[in-house]
Amino acid sequence: MLFPTTIAGSLPKPEWLAEPNTLWAPWKSKGDELARAKRDATVLAVKLQEDADIDIVTEGEQARQHFVHGFLEKIEGIDFAHKVEMGIRNDRYKAMVPQVVAPLRLKARVHADEARTARTHTARKLKFTLPGPMTIIDTIADKYYGDRVNMAFAFAELLNEEAKALQDDGVDVIQFDEPAFNVYMSEVNDWGIKALERAAEGLTCATAVHICYGYGIKANTDWKQTLGNEWRQYEDFFPAIAASPIQQVAIECRNSKVPLELLGLLKGKIVQAGVIDVASDTVETAEDVVNVIDAVSKFVPKSNIVATTNCGMAPMRRDIAEAKLMALGAGAKLARQKLG
Repeated sequence: MLFPTTIAGSLPKPEWLAEPNTLWAPWKSKGDELARAKRDATVLAVKLQEDADIDIVTEGEQARQHFVHGFLEKIEGIDFAHKVEMGIRNDRYKAMVPQVVAPLRLKARVHADEARTARTHTARKLKFTLPGPMTIIDTIADKYYGDRVNMAFAFAELLNEEAKALQDDGVDVIQFDEPAFNVYMSEVNDWGIKALERAAEGLTCATAVHICYGYGIKANTDWKQTLGNEWRQYEDFFPAIAASPIQQVAIECRNSKVPLELLGLLKGKIVQAGVIDVASDTVETAEDVVNVIDAVSKFVPKSNIVATTNCGMAPMRRDIAEAKLMALGAGAKLARQKLG
């Protein structure tokens, strides 16, 4: 089937689980009650995607307070009790983050519960997202390693351990989220892709990397205003990604200033093309989705295009996010009719 659909990863959380329209929102319950609430929200996220004709569903990241810190919570050597303020994405915005204070080791499985819940409740292909090594070290304070690269590779080993277990849980696509790639371009080629490859080493399921310009929050939209009329960050490292074993690349296309000819640098890769703008509350039409897919198809074989969202929808209003899901499914269906 041409133009299968997926989402970047996250969906808004129900208001009974966490404060709506907020990143890093605190949970509204704890203990066994919270565990049940997370499972219920995961099932709901899967159902919403199926109703919208999303072909490759995710668990919506419903069990994670944040896409990075949700992974860090099960790692020994991280101090969550004494968070410090740190600049994120080259000081684009600040957040209270935990600290690495000792050698890193997984205490136990990280995402088994939500992955198995999602797998139980859908027969569709299941994608699971993990933060990439470079993005993790840009979202946590280092009080132990004293070297960004060494710490990144330490996290890559733990990511690999969890990714292999997720594969055994029945996950079909494992996606590593690396928004930091668009910030530290020289480091991507120096060591970022190598760390990513270490995280994906030995996987036999499909592998992907998501490289976007961030959630639709003010800090990110303000930053985009400084990037000029053409966003060419991808140009610096797409050739290296094309040479890597990572099979899929998820990128931002809708309402974007990324020159689409840069996609031609991703020879042989599946391109998850963002056809839904998560930085706008305007709901796309099916024709809008078709138009973006058509534009992407000038540089990527149609058989290699997956239609997705530009980034996660965690901070969005639920009603808008759900409407955008429906537009994504309807638009891909229309694209198959018009462009197939």
